[in-house]
Amino acid sequence: EVQLQASGGGLVQAGGSLRLSCAASGFTFDDYAIGWFRQAPGKEREGVSCISTSDGSTDYADSVKGRSTISSDNAKNTVYLQMNSLKPEDTAVYYCAAVPSSVALLTTSAYDYWGQGTQVTVSS
Repeated sequence: EVQLQASGGGLVQAGGSLRLSCAASGFTFDDYAIGWFRQAPGKEREGVSCISTSDGSTDYADSVKGRSTISSDNAKNTVYLQMNSLKPEDTAVYYCAAVPSSVALLTTSAYDYWGQGTQVTVSS
């Protein structure tokens, strides 16, 4: 059974940092693409960043580019999202998702498996 466990959210002041973790189990981690998505109240879920665990290729939404870094520790079956210089508009529930693919995309419809969310709140 594929399971994704997102953690690391919290309350932080604007300008602060958080590191989100997505721990995966139940599948061959090296063959998957992992994505981070977020959903703010009243808004659609949007892609934040994604990584191919097979070749390490990454992509970022323009809104977080330059402020965030996604990485993968294949030995621990975990993907991290380091977010710096956080802004109030980054406030949302953050989800990680997985799909058996070597190509990582920022499209929600591309992903088969989703974890529960972790809340990120950035105060001004």
